[in-house]
Amino acid sequence: MQAARVHEPGGRFRLDTIARPILLRPTDVLIDVKAAGLVPNLRNVMSNYGERAYLTVPDLPAIYGLDTAGVVAEVGSQVTGVVPGDRVYINPGRSCGSCHACRTGEPINCTAYTFQGYFGFGPESKRMYQQYPYGGFSEFATAPADGLVKLPDAITFEQAARFGYLGTAYSGLRKAGVAAGRTVLISGATGTLGLGAVQIARAMGATRILCVARNVDLLERVRALDPQRIRILSYGTQPLADWVRAETDGIGADAFVDAIGPGASHQITLDGIAGLRRGGRMVEIGAMSDPLPVNLHQLMCAQVSLVGSLWFSVAEGQELAAMAAAGTLDLTVFEHQRFGLHQVNEALSTAEKRAGGFVNVVVVQ
Repeated sequence: MQAARVHEPGGRFRLDTIARPILLRPTDVLIDVKAAGLVPNLRNVMSNYGERAYLTVPDLPAIYGLDTAGVVAEVGSQVTGVVPGDRVYINPGRSCGSCHACRTGEPINCTAYTFQGYFGFGPESKRMYQQYPYGGFSEFATAPADGLVKLPDAITFEQAARFGYLGTAYSGLRKAGVAAGRTVLISGATGTLGLGAVQIARAMGATRILCVARNVDLLERVRALDPQRIRILSYGTQPLADWVRAETDGIGADAFVDAIGPGASHQITLDGIAGLRRGGRMVEIGAMSDPLPVNLHQLMCAQVSLVGSLWFSVAEGQELAAMAAAGTLDLTVFEHQRFGLHQVNEALSTAEKRAGGFVNVVVVQ
């Protein structure tokens, strides 16, 4: 088969011909890859080798590609419930299955937790890469059967290649307690992660969705999705917390989902926390990395919770697929920019332009 591989840290992808994967475990499946999403931060991840390493990355040459969708080609002898021909998304979260976290039903907290085709969180991730070395930038990939989200016909492979962002947003919204009758504040609402949070908050029944970003034109596009429930603010035009309270009859938001990425100022996050009501919840999903100086006494007295949310479970991915099939979650807003497997370098350059959440850069086969 063909695979786009990286041969040196931070290097360009090269299209190589390698052996087609075989199923090493009776519980694994082989996927004929149809689409894989591009993460704008991928080049930084591919540079994390040697002295620069701060994440665990696969050994070179490596096949990257985090969000993969395709058709089941083969199944292991012990696989049930999945058959050749099934359309699936590969949830790339891999865990060891036997550590304390895995045995207590929290695989995302596994000490070896690893994103297949992207990066891991500790030295034990090397073991995960050896078991599942194929990212989405290849014609075929293997995955455990219990790591698959079945896709209804209503979801295209290109839309499924956005599930990493959508699932992260959905899990964060669930942790924040977003539901019917609730008000949610979303920072970075025009970005790839934030726009997904907006659409899912709508599907979950949030009554008011307060969207904050800087790009006025993109904010207007977001508001047009649901003018009845969505309110927008270009950050810096007025105090964020005051605006939130004005939009919530002086109460404050029930939930605050922070979807801004590394490099943003912590002040945006602090302003969002200040806009929460008593008992409100803030969930971090954007990986804002600026140290956050919070007054814990104030948080205690107001019973405000700060939660980090890393990824999403297969079950949450299946719930997303069900919402899309039912029509409550609208995935048609995404504008797909398609590239072939031989064009991964061009695709990554396009993704790095960060044109906003409506654009979906995807490698198709």
